[in-house]
Amino acid sequence: MFPALETELKQQTLPDPYEDFMYHHLQYYGYFKAERGSLPNSATHQHVWKNNPRYLLSGSFGETADLIPDPLQKEKHLWPTCLSSTVHRQIEAVNRDSLMLSSPLLKSRQLLHDDLGEVNSRLREPRDLFAFFSSSGPLQAPRWPIECEVIKENIHHIEWVPPQPEYFYQPTGNEKVPEIVGEEKGTVVYQLDSVPTEDSYFTSSRVGGKRGIIKELAVTLQGPEDNTLLFESRFESGNLQKAVRVNTYEYELTLRTDLYTNKHTQWFYFRVQNTRKDVTYRFTIVNLLKPKSLYTIGMKPLMYSQLDASTHSIGWRREGDEIRYYRNNTEDGQQPFYCLTWTIQFPHDQDTCFFAHFYPYTYTDLQCFLLSVANSPVQSQFCKLRTLCTSLAGNTVYLLTITNPARTPQEAAAKKAVVLTARVHPGESNGSWIMKGFLDFILSNSPDAQLLRDIFIFKVVPMLNPDGVIVGNYRCSLAGRDLNRHYKTILKESFPCIWHTRNMIKRLLEEREVLLYCDLHGHSRKSNIFLYGCNNNDRKFWLHERVFPLMLSKNAPDKFSFHSCNFKVQKCKEGTGRVVMWRMGILNSYTMESTFGGSTLGNKRDTHFTPEDLKSLGYHVCDTLLDFCDPDRTKFMQCLAELKELLQQEIHKKFKELGQDMDLEGSWSDISLSDIESSTSGSDSSLSDGLPVHLLNTADELNQKKKMYKKKKRKPLQSRKQRNKQYQKSNLMQESKLTEDAPEGAGFASTLQKQPAFFKNSENTSSSMMKNEKPRLNELNGRDKGTSLGPSKMTTLILTKNKERMQREKPGFTVSCSPKRNTNPSQEPAPDTKPNWSRNRYPATKGGRTTAVVYPSLHIYTYP
Repeated sequence: MFPALETELKQQTLPDPYEDFMYHHLQYYGYFKAERGSLPNSATHQHVWKNNPRYLLSGSFGETADLIPDPLQKEKHLWPTCLSSTVHRQIEAVNRDSLMLSSPLLKSRQLLHDDLGEVNSRLREPRDLFAFFSSSGPLQAPRWPIECEVIKENIHHIEWVPPQPEYFYQPTGNEKVPEIVGEEKGTVVYQLDSVPTEDSYFTSSRVGGKRGIIKELAVTLQGPEDNTLLFESRFESGNLQKAVRVNTYEYELTLRTDLYTNKHTQWFYFRVQNTRKDVTYRFTIVNLLKPKSLYTIGMKPLMYSQLDASTHSIGWRREGDEIRYYRNNTEDGQQPFYCLTWTIQFPHDQDTCFFAHFYPYTYTDLQCFLLSVANSPVQSQFCKLRTLCTSLAGNTVYLLTITNPARTPQEAAAKKAVVLTARVHPGESNGSWIMKGFLDFILSNSPDAQLLRDIFIFKVVPMLNPDGVIVGNYRCSLAGRDLNRHYKTILKESFPCIWHTRNMIKRLLEEREVLLYCDLHGHSRKSNIFLYGCNNNDRKFWLHERVFPLMLSKNAPDKFSFHSCNFKVQKCKEGTGRVVMWRMGILNSYTMESTFGGSTLGNKRDTHFTPEDLKSLGYHVCDTLLDFCDPDRTKFMQCLAELKELLQQEIHKKFKELGQDMDLEGSWSDISLSDIESSTSGSDSSLSDGLPVHLLNTADELNQKKKMYKKKKRKPLQSRKQRNKQYQKSNLMQESKLTEDAPEGAGFASTLQKQPAFFKNSENTSSSMMKNEKPRLNELNGRDKGTSLGPSKMTTLILTKNKERMQREKPGFTVSCSPKRNTNPSQEPAPDTKPNWSRNRYPATKGGRTTAVVYPSLHIYTYP
């Protein structure tokens, strides 16, 4: 820069009040948080941000100068493959225009300029409290637990659509069942050194994982003739713990359990090198935990060849022969294991190939996609990318808000919301592919997409569990627990992703109606795609929660199965997102389950799903939303009528199975829907493991604080009518207690003794009592006109019994106390009717409330 010019500008520029406030007030949150590995120290972090050479000084060059990042310089460092030439041109344009964004003579540098340098009336987009771009590049590098070793290679796969349908494997019954040999008789060719189990828990993380030199875990080849396969899984989403060579071309594989647990082995994703062509290899995974699997009905593993990808643009494909899923006969005194075995022939010599349970979709894949959206001049206008929170390891959990700008505040307030989330279970990458299809369509320029953005606000969390996705877990987060069983948690620091998601939806419900909530998952035992919902108990909306799934089945008949849907709410599923959001008031709250295999419906029968199939379902979700909200309710009512007919058939079927014959005409709709539906459980992962041991004390302390807070601060009554009823109830309880405890003979005498003293006291101190009585009795008499505040039936009954008893004991004696307060005989209640309390007995007061004195008997004024 120019020192003389800089000094001159410093002298004539005053600090910007807005920026000065932001710097001081938001130090707790920190600017550009991704630049540091831990929570930012406010003073140091601000200093680093303001003095970072990666940011250009703009405007006054003063102490509080507005710092604008140089996007072009940042893009040269990382992820060049993620950016197109169009994006580079956009960045250059922004860089040119950045010199005109502010002037040293302006009082505020928040106003924008047009091309002529004149001030525009609109304000700049506010800075995010958390950055999406680290100081080393536009994408935040994934953070790993410090126990994990990570190789320094970038793993990238091309997308590819198979030209022909990929059919299921047809079992012959003659498939070989290999005997498990183990490392005692075999040779270990790959093994992770240390894997965190349930005996430990997550402590800290860093980019790149474990410090130090990365060890070479694969065996060393003895020469070019050595045909030992070289295994590797220490990359993003990879999962393989051990490989044992038991024969020349036969290997036993052990999967790594979810970190900080001793179970959940389903997802696998690993690399092999040093392959040989035209040789049959056999792989056997020996420690799977689920007794049932889609592999038993012909699902094939996925294989990816780098040579085929680079030379023929062929991506992931279904491969494998002699596929068998069976129980492992090796007993270790604990839970039984199951094995998956298959044979394969590699297409090339000296190739690098990958195997996976399903099409991988990593955290880096998501970031590249979000970067393209953020850099699009069109999509960024109606898609705002924000940070929902950071995960346990410090990875960003992204929140997308998608809607077209409203023309009026009334139009904005009238929009309903739709919430979609995915990847709470990290090994269910199916959800990410459906989510990508949904985002591709809703962010497009299609007329239907524009209409949806006009009438809805979409809140999208594309990856709820980035930590689990990064480390290659199947079901859990780094807390070692299934997040989809802890949506009711109060442990914000231990389960931040779902705590903030639930809180975001809670705030959204306070602003507007949430029409639909859908959490995207994968299913390992069923075919097709289907939904789990929640039966509605309100007869006004009976069966309405089933309309959307039925419409979706009509729009995607070869992929979506309505008959596989289930709407039963089980106790073991109370902590799931679907049930928690339903109990918060979202009628259409769903879990979408997509198979790891394929379809049994229509034209796609007996074929595997591809990423394109799953992405197309994301489009069908949008299409079904338009049908569901069509002002013409013809489709809706047709589906409702069809649902009633299907339900009648199901009820008749149930009674027939029970051997009963019942005429359900007129009464069939009163049968509980939960009674005729089967359970959605059956998976070993359905049950919650509870909290980890190291969090039990924390949870107990928070629960104790919560209880103490509730005791300390009672919930206020919502209306005057409720307060009046509560006051009457307390007095009635006192009156009932006095009536029951006092001897029958002494009851009347004690009443006579107390009443003169009370009224004498009232006459002598009427002015002082009126001051204390006014605020409280004003409530009893009803400040709102039209509010009847008569005593309850119990009050009338007590008064009637007291009167009868007094007249029995002293015939002809009549007690009349009412003239002290009211001389109008028409106000006296009949024995079997509610007394009508005067609303204007005391003038209203505008002063604050004072604590009213509890008098012996409030309804003494209405004695006959």
